[in-house]
Formats: sequence, C-alpha cells, structure tokens
Amino acid sequence: TFERLSGIIRKKITDERDWQQVNYMLFELPESSGTFTQRVHKMVNLTTYANIPWLQAIPQIRLHSEEALLNMLEDIVNIDGEGLMLHRADSLYHSGRSDDLLKLKPWQDAETTVIEILPGKGKFSGMMGALLLKDKSGHIFRIGNGFSNSEWRNPPPHGSVITYKFTGTSKKQLPRFAIFLRTYQ
Repeated sequence: TFERLSGIIRKKITDERDWQQVNYMLFELPESSGTFTQRVHKMVNLTTYANIPWLQAIPQIRLHSEEALLNMLEDIVNIDGEGLMLHRADSLYHSGRSDDLLKLKPWQDAETTVIEILPGKGKFSGMMGALLLKDKSGHIFRIGNGFSNSEWRNPPPHGSVITYKFTGTSKKQLPRFAIFLRTYQ
C-alpha cells in the first residue's frame, strides 16, 4: 500500500475518507531502554492504553525454523508485502545499521538497455549520476545506485545491456528499489 499512502500524503486537498485508510504502525521505541522484547511489550501497552484506532503496534512473531521463516516471507510477498524485518530479541536499541535488525526480502533480477547516461551533481559532478534505461516492454526508468567508484567514472555505454535487481514492480510496472548489478555479457 506504499503507493496509495504516498498519494494520500502528497494530495494538496485530501478527503477525510483517504485518511481513514491510514494507520501509524509502531515498530520501535528508540528512546526506551531494555531489550527489543521489552520494548515490544511497552509498544503494545502504549497502543492499548492510548486506545486510538489508527495507532497500532506491529505484531511480532517468533519463528523456530528457517523453513517457517521462508514460508512466512512467501505468504507476505504473495499479499504484496515487501518482506520481513528480523530482530534479535535481546538487542538494545541503537541507531544505524547492524545485525540486530535485518531486512529479509526477495530480490528479482532482469536485464534492460541503457538509453542515456545522466550527468552527476555534487560529489558526482563530472561523472555519471544515473542511467536512463528502457526495458523490453518499453518502460523507461532510472537506476542511480549499486555502482562501484570505477563505474561512476566509466558507466556502461549507451546501448549496452545491464542486469539489475529489484523488489517487485509499481502499479505502472516500473521496478521498485532497482539496483545495478553488472553489465550483461
């Protein structure tokens, strides 16, 4: 529902019925002490006490096997979910990336053709900023991440075919979260 939410937020004039579709989902309490498990209990208590229909704690589920995890991931993806967040139950909160909190989502890959090399700005001035691409269905989109330092300076040339990874497609059939992998051989 990311696209629907984005549309509601970006509207200059909104209908209250649009906002009735929106929930604020708690998944962490950064200012709270204790382990993740303890923070989850606080989130549940907070949302229960607040008794506000649009404020909810995201349910947490403990799985006991890799098979159960992969089955749950498949179920989530089949209902158009992006993936799962994996938490260490005993971890304390800290900002930034760590192995205490991991995203698990399936990646797809595909090939597409470079139709233009877009110039970089700022620290990428004088280098590539992104590739403008066209897939076999005629959809045009950009990829501006996943490149090595060398590839920023010497991008795949116009007309070359690249492989990229992504997580599903938008309603307009454009790849979501597309990342450059390699020039197709």
